[in-house]
Amino acid sequence: VQLQAFGGGVVQAGGSLRLSCTASGGTFSHYDMAWFRQAQGKEREFVGAISGNGDNTYYVKYPFDISRDNAKNTVFLQLNELKPEDTAVYYCAARLSRFIVDYGRFKMEHEYDNWGQGTELTVSS
Repeated sequence: VQLQAFGGGVVQAGGSLRLSCTASGGTFSHYDMAWFRQAQGKEREFVGAISGNGDNTYYVKYPFDISRDNAKNTVFLQLNELKPEDTAVYYCAARLSRFIVDYGRFKMEHEYDNWGQGTELTVSS
């Protein structure tokens, strides 16, 4: 599956923004989706994940929210109460849904086979 993230930009601190990631080339509902972010000079960081059917979210950073619309092959990241430290490139990632015992694995980059190109968010103070 190919992923394309978009929706980044410049937002003032305290504001909100919704990022989107659209998938093509696969059956979208068969993929768990995640968002990661990487600030300049820092390691990539897990933001949250959502199951393929959208029934469950995992370890979503507060006060953000993740949702998906499988009919539109799109996953969303709702960013609220933004702070300058949220400035980063945000990436979406996909993994084929499969049984998992340790939900902590959703946080691990190597669990994901497909990555989008990233969309950049700058939060101004």
